[in-house]
Amino acid sequence: MKQTRLDQLADGIFAIVMTLLVLEIRVPGIDGALTNDAVIQLLFSAMPLFLSYLLSFMLLFTYWRGHHYIASVLAKNIDTTLTTINAFFFLFVGLVPFSTLLLGKYGMTQAAVIIYGVHIIIIGLLLYWMRQYVIASPTIRNSEIDHTLLRHGTIRLLFPVISAVVAIAISFVNTEFSLFIFTLAILFNLSARSTTLFEKVVPIASSN
Repeated sequence: MKQTRLDQLADGIFAIVMTLLVLEIRVPGIDGALTNDAVIQLLFSAMPLFLSYLLSFMLLFTYWRGHHYIASVLAKNIDTTLTTINAFFFLFVGLVPFSTLLLGKYGMTQAAVIIYGVHIIIIGLLLYWMRQYVIASPTIRNSEIDHTLLRHGTIRLLFPVISAVVAIAISFVNTEFSLFIFTLAILFNLSARSTTLFEKVVPIASSN
């Protein structure tokens, strides 16, 4: 299989899934008189769906960006194992609209938070597995690896995973704070300089 075909498949799947997210947001009918207050109240009632859409859209964007770097920039060719890992990755990416709708409708329940968190963990670990395979595989040629960028990439890949684990644990006490942890993980990956916060730890570790 040519590498461009994998790129096209990835772009197509992410585009479709990101579009499906917004299709789940529907405007319900208004019972009673049609007034400005009724419309505003309707918008407020739909706010959890909008927030879950925004959260998952940004999540998919960061995963699309990470996948593009791993499969199109870091890897100079592909093999059967890499395409198989991609198949599992795309499988769970395609399920994001389901877990997003579940979170949007029942975000105050622990079950919805746990399902969404486990979903994030699975996708993040699959993407990390994909990168590690690209680096270690004897059949895949890599571009020259900058170890600083590699370390920053590891932080970006695993931060949402660790955050999801924390969010799941917190859901046993407070589901609203779990949603905040999910949001924090996405904002972390959207920031271009967020990984530099960990650079202060490096001199300490290297001096021991």
